[in-house]
Amino acid sequence: MKIYLRNIPFLSLCFVALLVIGAVLLQYPKADIHLWMNANHNTAWDFLFRYYTVVGEWVPYVIVAALLFYKAGWAVFMLGDLLLSGLLAQRLKYVFDTDRPYLFFQNNYPDIQLPFVEGVRLSKFYSFPSGHTTTFFVFFFVLCLIATDRLASQRQRVSALSAKSGYAWLMYVLVPSVCFIFALLGAYSRIYLSQHFLEDIFGGMILGVGTTLLLMWIIEKWGETRFWNWNLLDLRHKNGQKTKK
Repeated sequence: MKIYLRNIPFLSLCFVALLVIGAVLLQYPKADIHLWMNANHNTAWDFLFRYYTVVGEWVPYVIVAALLFYKAGWAVFMLGDLLLSGLLAQRLKYVFDTDRPYLFFQNNYPDIQLPFVEGVRLSKFYSFPSGHTTTFFVFFFVLCLIATDRLASQRQRVSALSAKSGYAWLMYVLVPSVCFIFALLGAYSRIYLSQHFLEDIFGGMILGVGTTLLLMWIIEKWGETRFWNWNLLDLRHKNGQKTKK
């Protein structure tokens, strides 16, 4: 239960964002929303979002490998979350089978020229939900879980009230805010690059946060504490001691 309480700030930010996005989607056509959100292209943003969007393709798996040397449980958690959400996203793409912005505007608004970013290959099919958005929210939600768990442990070891307040500010304000902003930037990059509509981002956010909450519930119910605290460095150290004996 504590892990849920520590991450209420991140979940609250996601909930508010989903409410706002849902209200916008109900009020305006997706074509108008897309054009409005793509109205301000410049060289700096083109460069940023062209390369930042690929963070959702490989960086999480590098972090998974690194986590094996810190807490193997978190590595398994993140990898399982990425695979589960990714499989669900791909399945839903085929179920809904919606056109991406490039093909949608080509078929329905041929006179409108979308702003394109040089070097970005535009996809045409299977738009909903956004797989990249799903990955971004899984990745940064799990990073938030790991960071708040670490900060909570450190906070218990200090006695000074000022130090406890500092850890609380990091745990409940700074970390969740930063993680949410980076996840949201990744989601927006998909709209900026005209790879997805806002409704695809909406679906990806729900899927990413939802699968993470599901796995959190499974771990809380059936997780083995000793397993989640295991790491590769501990195993090598123990094997070395046995060899010496």
